[in-house]
Formats: sequence, structure tokens, C-alpha cells
Amino acid sequence: MTALPGVDTVGELEVLDYLHRIHQGDDSVLVVDSRTPDWVLRGTIPGSVNIPWSKISTDVGGTFQTPGESETLVQILSDEFGARQDAAKGTWDFSNAKTLVLFCNGIWCGQSTANIQTLVENGYPVHKLKWYRGGMQDWVSVGLTMVKP
Repeated sequence: MTALPGVDTVGELEVLDYLHRIHQGDDSVLVVDSRTPDWVLRGTIPGSVNIPWSKISTDVGGTFQTPGESETLVQILSDEFGARQDAAKGTWDFSNAKTLVLFCNGIWCGQSTANIQTLVENGYPVHKLKWYRGGMQDWVSVGLTMVKP
């Protein structure tokens, strides 16, 4: 039921509320489809942004396989999520970072929790992370709209 301590688990009504806020122009929130593109092609939640777990996840040792993977995480943290890096100090400022609502295929899928784990390891505040545990499986099961990119 919990991705990590401090990360709120949300359901469909909360996701719909976040999507409504985004639609109304609230740019402090981002709904993130953590699935790989092959899954997203089957359909996704309208208004979500695909940022695959494989683009920001580290390996079990907490490292990236190539420097390019690390650079991708830096780009996503700054350009997509609104964090600011102090390159001189090697630290991140998340004070203006977006609240992220992350989801994947469903309770059996670990793609969104992999993203959450990596983000927290890099200092992302847990109070700015939300986990839609049911993911696409629950979204479709309750008859909510999905779109194909």
C-alpha cells in the first residue's frame, strides 16, 4: 500500500483532481506515466506525461550504467520537474519542484515505484511525490478514459 514512507498513495478521485488542476493551468503538478513507451502505446491517462522508469532509474547499486543516463536524470529533474541544481555544490534545490503523481501498469508493476525510489535517493521531497498504486489496470477497470499517443 505504500511505495515509500511519506509518499502518499492516491486513488482515481485524487488523480482526477490533479488532472483537473493541470487542465486549469496549475503547472505545479505533473502526472507521470512511468511505463516504457511500448506500454504507453497501448493507452495512457489523458493529460499524463510519459517519463519511463528506465530514463531515471538507477541500478541496484544506486549508480547509472553510463554518464548519459545520469545526464538524462539531470535534464528531467530540471526541465520536466522544476528542480534546480547547484553544480558547484553538487546539490539540488527542490523548493519549486512539481508535485508528481506517478503511475505504471498496476499493483503488480514496479516501474513507478522504481522512479519514486530514484527520486527520493536524489533528494526529491517525499511530500511532493504521490503514487497511484492502481495504475492503468485500475484506471481501465473502473471505465475511465484512456488515450493512445
